Amino acid sequence: MKHLDRILGFGLLLILLVGAPFVLPTNMHYIRLLFGLALGYILSRSYTGFAGSVNRAYNTGSTKLMRTLMFMFFITSVAVAGFLMLEPDVTKYSLWVNPINFGLLLGGLLFGFGMSFSSCCASGVMTDLATDLPRAGVTLVFFTLGVFLGFPLQATQSWVKDSWFTTATGAKYSNGVFMPDWFKGGILNGYLGAVIITGIFCAIVTYLAYRYEKKRRNAQTYRGVLSERAQDANYENKVAEFELKSDHTYDVLFTRPWTLKQGAVGLTIIFILMMALTKSGWGASTPYGFWFGKVLNIFGVSGASLAAFTHQSAEVFTGSWLSNAMTVQDFGIFLGAAVFILTSGLFKETIHAVPSLTVKTTVMYALGGFTMGFGTRLANGCNVGALYSPIAQFSLSGWIFLIVLVLGGIIGNRVSQAVYGD
Repeated sequence: MKHLDRILGFGLLLILLVGAPFVLPTNMHYIRLLFGLALGYILSRSYTGFAGSVNRAYNTGSTKLMRTLMFMFFITSVAVAGFLMLEPDVTKYSLWVNPINFGLLLGGLLFGFGMSFSSCCASGVMTDLATDLPRAGVTLVFFTLGVFLGFPLQATQSWVKDSWFTTATGAKYSNGVFMPDWFKGGILNGYLGAVIITGIFCAIVTYLAYRYEKKRRNAQTYRGVLSERAQDANYENKVAEFELKSDHTYDVLFTRPWTLKQGAVGLTIIFILMMALTKSGWGASTPYGFWFGKVLNIFGVSGASLAAFTHQSAEVFTGSWLSNAMTVQDFGIFLGAAVFILTSGLFKETIHAVPSLTVKTTVMYALGGFTMGFGTRLANGCNVGALYSPIAQFSLSGWIFLIVLVLGGIIGNRVSQAVYGD
């Protein structure tokens, strides 16, 4: 069975790599597909997800993923500074400098709350479609509904659009705070100062994470994470026994889980490539609202009506599913996760480990999906569009989103335990 899975996995990858250019409308769409495939594969093989940074810490006491994300945020910000520091007009880049307002606070709380219920985020729900279809499927349906219903507020409400604080460069985007502006006239056009501040913020979060984990260990409430133990296991060095055609070699190349830091480096590389090729960052959630509108359009709701309600263009609802490049990238994340599950030979055991839906869990995943989707419109992004990309691109909003995200995650986990006894 594993051999068949592996054949199907490599066959799927070959079809996507060779056949997609004949189906996708532009080269950029194909590049977005490649980004998505890489992201899905890396997230799955390294057992990495932004939602786990809070959920793992709360439920198991392990803060390793949170600390790894801080490492990833910092090294990505250093790379981004390399793009921007000698660029006289940074508006050539579509930076995620988001506004700081009530919408950011409420949206972050809702998103953190939702990801505790659904155990995933906007990107994670796409990888989870390949590993836990019932949970991810329910979550995704209500996520798309939340984004769709949130579009009008995002487009019209001052408490979502305007910013309490802004800087000169931030005013050229969404009136947010661009941290290099704090050091204008300084070394390397202020980017050295921004990198240092980012490093300090990452260090503070890392320190707090260590303190929290220490407290859990001392209180003997630390349980750890099974996937993290598997990642950290010491494998015997068998270089002397190396054979190209062997189960051991295949296991090393395609099956063995990558460590969290390997995953972080991989995600950073993809982010840097995005900056180089698209002059932007990583986003995921906006197309989900388009998908819900497309379904309504199939059932007879006109594109004009959808556009009037959402304040989006009618074409995003009436055009081809593959016409939107970010949609292609999101599909690619799912397909990248599927490629890993198949080529690793883990498909059978993954499917057998999927729990059945109950009324209780269905309601929980639906609520989680909706609050995440709606929260993204208030905060102008998800864990990549409101957290990773803004922090990596020196927007102060990303750090504020992180704080309320953690608070929302704690509240959500407590509610889940109180109501469902999980």
